[in-house]
Amino acid sequence: MIIKLKDIISEGTKTVSALYPEMEAREMVLVYLEHRLGTTRHTHIIDPSYEVPGPACDDIRAAFASMASGVPVQYVMGKSYFYGRRFNVSPSVLIPRPETELLCREVVNARTAGRIIDLCTGSGCIAWTLALEMPGTEVTGVDISDEALKVAAGQDFSEEMKSSGALSPSFVKADVLGRPSEELGQFDVLASNPPYVMESEKALMRKNVLEHEPHLALFVSDEDPLLFYRAVGQWAIALLKPGGFGIVEINEALAPETEMVFRNLHFRNVRTVKDLNEKDRFVVFER
Repeated sequence: MIIKLKDIISEGTKTVSALYPEMEAREMVLVYLEHRLGTTRHTHIIDPSYEVPGPACDDIRAAFASMASGVPVQYVMGKSYFYGRRFNVSPSVLIPRPETELLCREVVNARTAGRIIDLCTGSGCIAWTLALEMPGTEVTGVDISDEALKVAAGQDFSEEMKSSGALSPSFVKADVLGRPSEELGQFDVLASNPPYVMESEKALMRKNVLEHEPHLALFVSDEDPLLFYRAVGQWAIALLKPGGFGIVEINEALAPETEMVFRNLHFRNVRTVKDLNEKDRFVVFER
């Protein structure tokens, strides 16, 4: 059976609209079809007679059904974009968020070389971005999850590394809530996007996040929502060089409290940085 691209777009939008607003559903369908067929969001307009290969239709409809059930389109595709690069993702890692790109930008603007450690690295999007944006920089990513580390280490930027001279990050298994791994050496920069969403905030989250992204990387108890920041602070004390720079992504509702964690540990120049939506998004500090 022959089906035109414009018809599969309409069909997919209707299917995915069972869970998402129609405009968002259509955008997801276009993104997926670009991935699956190599089309653009304008192909069906420029070429209304464009036909979808018959063997692909069943796979495409199955993908639409997955999205309608709440599976994020990034997991359906197995990839997500961050800082202009394509990263592999799986349900073992959080989908990289645009806000986190600002964390990378702060580091790039603050330092040009040296050694960087990325705690709770997940997909490795921060570690890889910093390594690629600052060729010659040694970057170490740390995570407790074997599956996350497998995803992070499996990212392939070999062509860019070959042309730029960037070094591949190293990835290490360690529990950030445990004792700092001093054998890793000293670092000029510490970055981290740790779990910070409180359990009580689950009710505000959408099904595609709540039911499909890893809770280990998302949630903390309401009784101790700053648990990871105290731990990151201990790693910073142990591993940051004097004059070293740290940056952590935070829960916007807890900016003053998060600042106080690092002030109480006697870090200098502690301050909050807002994101593009003017929300408190990062706390920075110096050793």
